[in-house]
Amino acid sequence: MKVIILGAGGRGRNYTRYCKQYGVDVVAIADPDTKKLEKLANDFEISKDRLYQDWEEVLAKEKFADAVINATPDKVHYASTMTALEKDYHILLEKPMSDNEQECIDMIEKAEEKEKILMVCHVLRYAPFFERLKEIVQSQRIGEIVNMNMTEHCANWHFVHSYVRGVFRNETISSPFILAKSCHDLDLIGYITGKKCISVMSEGSLKHFREENAPEGAPEFCLDGCPHEKTCPYFAPRLYLKQITQVGWPTQSISADTSYAARYEALKKGQYGRCAYRCDNDVNDHQSTIFTMEGDTIVSFNMTGLSSENTRTLRIFGTKGNIRGHLEQGEIEIHDFLTGEKEEIKVDYTTIVSSHGGGDSRLVEAFVDAVRNGSNGADLKTSARLSLQSHLMAFAAEKSRKEGKRIYL
Repeated sequence: MKVIILGAGGRGRNYTRYCKQYGVDVVAIADPDTKKLEKLANDFEISKDRLYQDWEEVLAKEKFADAVINATPDKVHYASTMTALEKDYHILLEKPMSDNEQECIDMIEKAEEKEKILMVCHVLRYAPFFERLKEIVQSQRIGEIVNMNMTEHCANWHFVHSYVRGVFRNETISSPFILAKSCHDLDLIGYITGKKCISVMSEGSLKHFREENAPEGAPEFCLDGCPHEKTCPYFAPRLYLKQITQVGWPTQSISADTSYAARYEALKKGQYGRCAYRCDNDVNDHQSTIFTMEGDTIVSFNMTGLSSENTRTLRIFGTKGNIRGHLEQGEIEIHDFLTGEKEEIKVDYTTIVSSHGGGDSRLVEAFVDAVRNGSNGADLKTSARLSLQSHLMAFAAEKSRKEGKRIYL
């Protein structure tokens, strides 16, 4: 099996690693950032004649691979995916598919017309924690779901890195937070309940990371002599300069060269060195949404960028019992109304080999197997057709938030 990787950022790097792990030949990588491109090639021993600076250049060639893994920025997903489908490539597409409803539908219809796999990276469907949770709900141990509460805890440092200073900070270059980050959670709502969404009501805003909340005297860049370096939790050097060796995410995001000196230079005038209160960010730092599902099931979803944890928690209330879950701790607790008994389940994380609760590697493995076996993708856990509902829910939530009314799907 041969694959083309579009995007040499964090996600492209992960998918390259798992392709190598599953014996897939990476025949081309495209990214306009030459330094990231060359580092990825060096790290995974990919020859320089396989590197391209433009996805259009790669896809303009006669078809020379089986599949494309599309890890380009959100705004590039549609054009690159439609071009790849026209060339008869199977596609693994990073979420979100697009920030435009019609573009999502067009990609799905094109993939079905061409009889090609279009699989969306909703990796949490492949995480053992959520697989086990789905099994419990399907077994009817807690009866019919009446209420479900989900919270996405985006740790404060993660939110500032990705959604204040980072590439997902502004809707003009990315997507609303509930789509860019939380479409995972909205997808899980449909996956766990097995129901379709009927209507949406949502509230949220950018409350904290605004210029008027900057500490007095804080400069535009943290290294320009900020008087609050010892008291501000978002002082950039504290996050990006602590690691000396074995530099990992998110530190490796700020510079292709991860040496201390290169990272220090990157913070001087680069986007990751800016004061967290003086960036051009506009995405919400908190949002609460109520989804009415089929059969009068109500799901409340909260997301926050001001959490000490980086995880997802949930409560599911059924007619026969209820469930409490904590992803990062791998804990699922089931209470039975009839017996009063409580069962505690601990998901085994000792064998997890990738992020997103083990979902990353298992998603790539499922995609690779589907392509190798000649599948059309209809039996995959996360096809674009299945992923569409989460996107429609996110679009409706944003419309509800901005217009102050219930939106029907």
